[in-house]
Amino acid sequence: MRVLAIDASLRNTGVAIVDANNGRPRSLYFGTIHNASSLRSSSCLLAIRDRLAELIREHEPDCCAIESVIYVQSYKTAIVLGAARGAAILAAAENGLAIFEYAPNRIKQATVGTGAAGKHQVAFMVRALLGLTETPNADAADALAIGLTHLRAQEAARLGVRGGVQI
Repeated sequence: MRVLAIDASLRNTGVAIVDANNGRPRSLYFGTIHNASSLRSSSCLLAIRDRLAELIREHEPDCCAIESVIYVQSYKTAIVLGAARGAAILAAAENGLAIFEYAPNRIKQATVGTGAAGKHQVAFMVRALLGLTETPNADAADALAIGLTHLRAQEAARLGVRGGVQI
């Protein structure tokens, strides 16, 4: 199974392609879609959608996993985050991918062993679990963790344990 994993944000969307077709998970790609603060929000949304569509064509994932909406104190932040998630979901849906979402604490629990893990802990564990030679930045590490969470959820579902929520 090959997963497109996304940690959506307007300015720094973490993206990863994680593959487990040979048993052990491995990273085929990870990075961040950076959008300058000078760009209008609408241009950022197009950039997210277009780059994700490009990665989908290049890596041909089987599905998409994305972090679910998190609680935020500011309604403005929630709206911007929702728009970025919408652009990411649109890119996946336009390309026929099934989309699964995972809560942030579940991703941390699956990756580090505790739902209260910090960003540095997630990045460290992702590097160790995937045998990476470099520690990914926080956004890419979160995307890799989302991909690993989906692979584990699908394996658990195959064994009869509840998996992720498909949207």
